[in-house]
Amino acid sequence: MTTAEVYSALARVVLVNRGLDDVLTEVVQIARDALPGAEQTSITLMRGDRAWTAAYAGRLAYEADELQYSTGHGPCMDAGRTGLMLVANDLATETRWPGYTPRVVGELGLHSSMSAPLPFQGSTIGGLNVYSSSAGSFTDESVAAAEAVAAHVAVAVMNADAHAEAMAQAENLKRALESRKVIDMALGILMSTHHCSADEAFAILSKASQNRNKKLRELAAGLVESTVGQGVR
Repeated sequence: MTTAEVYSALARVVLVNRGLDDVLTEVVQIARDALPGAEQTSITLMRGDRAWTAAYAGRLAYEADELQYSTGHGPCMDAGRTGLMLVANDLATETRWPGYTPRVVGELGLHSSMSAPLPFQGSTIGGLNVYSSSAGSFTDESVAAAEAVAAHVAVAVMNADAHAEAMAQAENLKRALESRKVIDMALGILMSTHHCSADEAFAILSKASQNRNKKLRELAAGLVESTVGQGVR
């Protein structure tokens, strides 16, 4: 495929209402079928110190990725970390990753690799990996097509990260509202029992929390449960 045809194929990939794994599996298969010189493809994602293969087309691509994770370096990891396109058209003579290249050639029979970083990187970084059993497999057209695929992967990953963050914020807000409700109930009980103001009731609850080394919400929930006879969680 030409780069324009790769863009056309990627444009038909539906991103909405689909899981990230499903989207990346489709994209990595397009990459294998479309990129000049590609035989095996995969997508590496990294978050913090953890790296993993999110999708792959071809078992050797997965195994090549795993070799890099086990050594802690290699083209797919370095591309993600540096944001640089890394092409190795003769892995047998490649010197940049001495702990990796002899094994990927000797154990897996792969002789060319190309790793395109995700151009938009947030909490999750990574790249598209392309492998071939022949040396000299990747051309300038291969590089351009890989960059197009990597950009599409980046959009899907960013969407997934944004969705996860929104869900986490919603859950935190829900918990905060629940905590506030329980604390307000406990304050009402203290105000009634001690004939005091809301500020004074809060001071009583805070002091008890410090003295007993318990979270304010936990202490409030215990007070409400013991007073009204129902569990509050």
